[in-house]
Formats: sequence, structure tokens, C-alpha cells
Amino acid sequence: MSEQLLKLGIPAGSLQEATGELFRKAGYKITFASRSYYPAIDDPEIHCTLIRAQEMPRYVQDGSLDCGLTGYDWILENDAKVVELAELVFSKVSKRPVRWVLAVPNDSPIQGVKDLQGKRIATEVVNVTRRWLAQHGVTAQVEFSWGATEVKPPRLADAIVEVTETGSSLRANNLRIVCDLMQSTTRFIANARTCADTWKKQKMDDLILMLKGAMAAEGKVGLMMNVRRADLPAVLKILPALQTPTISALADTEWADVNTILDENIVRHIVPQLKQAGARGIVEYPLNKIID
Repeated sequence: MSEQLLKLGIPAGSLQEATGELFRKAGYKITFASRSYYPAIDDPEIHCTLIRAQEMPRYVQDGSLDCGLTGYDWILENDAKVVELAELVFSKVSKRPVRWVLAVPNDSPIQGVKDLQGKRIATEVVNVTRRWLAQHGVTAQVEFSWGATEVKPPRLADAIVEVTETGSSLRANNLRIVCDLMQSTTRFIANARTCADTWKKQKMDDLILMLKGAMAAEGKVGLMMNVRRADLPAVLKILPALQTPTISALADTEWADVNTILDENIVRHIVPQLKQAGARGIVEYPLNKIID
């Protein structure tokens, strides 16, 4: 019988708070204590460890961790042999994938990948960059950058490969994007042996189900109202539904209860229309999870 404990890696740094918030919405309370690399979680069958996303694939691959959350970019950079169980999109802010781009000073003569021949490139994704250059038949000097990569050109590097969402930081440092190398989103990864363990696989599947349910509910609310049956067609025409609205009978047979799910940002626009169409007792309520 296997040990009834799932060793879960939580990404430290920029994803840490977003991960904690997602788990809280999914029904798991994670508490981060200062100076501790072992966050507490209110599930005795899960043990959490804070690890940099860059290193997560390595520790999951060798079995030090059963599973963890990391970026697709770091799976590729580590050339990690792990099992991807789910893609996780955290919030409206980061719903777009992050991009790894080649950037150069605004006045650089570099216009494309072929112009990098013999040049010096600074980046945190050395392996990804080298493979990309090799695919284009280009040989260049690729150096690992420990941070503040945007300030390296032109004195310390001819070009950089850097991660960006909007490109604003690059523009602020007088850099222009030449081309994209790859896009990346957060993945839930697992060790191959862990996936062969029936108990641990079920535990991970249950966890992912709840995390996905929390993500599906983000930005959505429930709306319920009472409607005269004669007014139902007009009310239903106004409602954009995730699924067909639920219509339930009330004690007064002339009235029905309508319940639906919709994007939170449109509620303020359609509630006045619903009231005008005959809806009464309109109640908006928050959603924690939507499980399909």
C-alpha cells in the first residue's frame, strides 16, 4: 500500500499568491508563513513545498515532488519528462499566455533570426533559445541571465530573449520585439510513477477538478428571479446563458423561478432590462465553482 500523502509543489514568486487564491476558491486553504518553504494546507493528505517555477519540473521528474504547478516554458527549458495533467489559467489578468520574445535595442540592425549569427544573447531560457537558433541554422553565444535582462543590451548583449505579457517593460527600456519564440501557460504536472499510483492519481484528479471548477466560476455570477409565465419569452430573450436557464415552478402557477449563470460584467446592463421585461425579486449571488 502506498503512502497516503501527496507531495505538491507550489510555485514561489510571482505565481505564489495567485496559486494560493485559486486553491482557496477551490476549497483548499493554503497559508504561507514568512521564511517557511512549507505552506500549511487544510488537507492532511497533501504536503506543500514552495519551489521556484523554474525548478519545479526537475523535482517532479525525479520524484522529490509528486506533482506541482509550473509554466510550460520551464518544462521545455528543463527538457523535463513529466506528465501534464491540466492547463490552468489563473485569472482575467493572466488569461493571455506569456510570450518569450527576441528583443533588441531600437537602433539595432538585427531584423530577424538570421541576423543573430555570431551575436551574444542573454536569457533565462538558455536551452529553449539554443534549440530555437539550431532550428534556424544559426550559431550564437547564448548566456544565462540572472535577472534584469532588459538592461543588458547593447553593452552586455546584442539581443535578449525575455518573457513578456504586454511588451511595456521592453518598450520602457528602449527595446523592440523582433519575433516570438514561444507562448506559455501554467500547467499541473506530475511524476510518471505518481500517475501509476491509484490513490495519488485519484487525489490529483480530484484536486484538478476543483481547481478547474474555481477557474470556470471566475468572473461569473448566478442570477435568479421570479417571472410571470406570460413574460418568460421576453425575459429569456435578454438572458445570455452558460447553459439553458433553469425554470422552476412556484406555488403560484402563474409565476416561475428562473435561475442562470452569466458574466459578472454584464449584470449591471441587463438587470434593468430584466425588470422592465417583468422579472421580479432579482437576486445576484457569487459562485465559487462551476463543475461540468
